[in-house]
Amino acid sequence: MGNITNTRFPFGLTNVGENTVFADMVQPDPTLFHQYYNDFDVYTAGDWVVTETNASATQALTAGDGGLLLITNTAADDDLVALQKTPAAFTFTAGKKTFFSCRFKVSDATQSDLVFGLQVVDTTPLDVTDGVYFLKSDGAATVSVFCRKDANSGSTSASAIATLVSDTFVTLAFAYDGVSKIIYAVDGNVLGSLDASSTYLPDTTCTVSFALQNGEAVAKTMTVDYLFAAKER
Repeated sequence: MGNITNTRFPFGLTNVGENTVFADMVQPDPTLFHQYYNDFDVYTAGDWVVTETNASATQALTAGDGGLLLITNTAADDDLVALQKTPAAFTFTAGKKTFFSCRFKVSDATQSDLVFGLQVVDTTPLDVTDGVYFLKSDGAATVSVFCRKDANSGSTSASAIATLVSDTFVTLAFAYDGVSKIIYAVDGNVLGSLDASSTYLPDTTCTVSFALQNGEAVAKTMTVDYLFAAKER
C-alpha cells in the first residue's frame, strides 16, 4: 500500500489552458521556460569557459551524496578559478520572470572570494559590468547580492545577507519578478529585494557563472552541489 497521505493526480497535472494544443498532455509543458540545471553527476569541460590564474587548478567531480563538483585552486594569494557556461543564453527581459539557485560550500569562509549568478561573459567575475549575482569578498564571511547594469552608474546591492561557515553548504537564490524587483533568498528564506528597474537590470546576454579566489597564499577549495537557472519564454 502506498502512502495514503499523498495527493495523487492519476489523470495528470498541467500548466496550460484548455484551449492550447498541449491541454491533454498529462504533465506540465516544459517549453514554457528555458532552463539550465546541473546537479554535477556529470561534468563536461567543453560546456564551460574556465579562467585560471594558474593552469594547475582543477575542476572535477568528487564523491558525495547528490552529485558534487570540486574546485581546487592553486596556492598563491589572489589565484582565481572562474567558470562560465558557454555559450551565454540568458537575458533579463521585462515581462519575463527569471530564476537562479545554487548550493555550495567553501573550505575557508573568510580568506576567500567567491561569486555565483548570471553574469555577462567576462574574465573578471568578481567585478563584472553586468549581471545579477551573489558575491563574497576576501576578509569577511558575509555575502552580498548585486543587480548591475553598469559598474559605475547602474549598480545596486544589499550587503551581509548571509554569513558563510567554512565547509558548510549554503543555498543562495534569486528571482526576477519580470517587473521591478530581484527577490533574494538564503537557504529557502526570502530576505529582501533589489530595485530591478531599467536603471539596474542587466541589458546584455548573461550566463551561469561562478568563481573562487584565494584570499591568502593558501589553496582554497569550493564544492558545488548544483546550479539552476530558468527564464519564462
